[in-house]
Amino acid sequence: MARRLPVYLLIDSSGSMAGEPIHAVNVGLSSLVAGLRQDPYALESVHISIITFSNTIEELFPLTPLESVQIPELELPRSGATHLGEALETLCMKVEENVQKSTPTTKGDFRPMAFILTDGKPSDLQLFDEMAARVKQMSFASIIGCAAGPKAKSEYLRQLTSTVVTLDTMDSSGFSAFFKWVSDSITAGSQSAGVELSADNGTLPPPPAEIQLAI
Repeated sequence: MARRLPVYLLIDSSGSMAGEPIHAVNVGLSSLVAGLRQDPYALESVHISIITFSNTIEELFPLTPLESVQIPELELPRSGATHLGEALETLCMKVEENVQKSTPTTKGDFRPMAFILTDGKPSDLQLFDEMAARVKQMSFASIIGCAAGPKAKSEYLRQLTSTVVTLDTMDSSGFSAFFKWVSDSITAGSQSAGVELSADNGTLPPPPAEIQLAI
């Protein structure tokens, strides 16, 4: 059986994402999957899971082969809470449960990738701090954070990773550019045999003009 590249997408679905932002995210996710399916390396190895976070955490689907992924319509709660700490806790649990480790006789999955999109800051700060430390101890090939819109706080994402991008606007063109870059980054991951990827060392593709690396 081919080695899998696990890809986890953590998407903010709190009330502040209502309107065009969540619509643009839904379109972007569908474009992401369609774009990845054009790449034979990705089609062979990429498995995707989507976890949304608001006042509750929902695993929309577990790790699923790229060819079988069906993107559901993301829905928003009435609450504006952003339980990113709890989402990270869920991420860690799912990675430990589902990512296959190498043994002396068989190679396990490639190191997973995680993409985290939020337009605010964590509502559960104590848990977030605990989980940020735990996530950094896990063996991710890359973690990419996206702080979307004027109210997003990139400093929290920087507790998780040095690769944080910002979107000034939360319209369809901005999110389309971000998800196209995510697609290119996953493609790079599928061709890199699980090595560590980051924007700092040039192993990830450069972001497009619509998104900026947070300094």
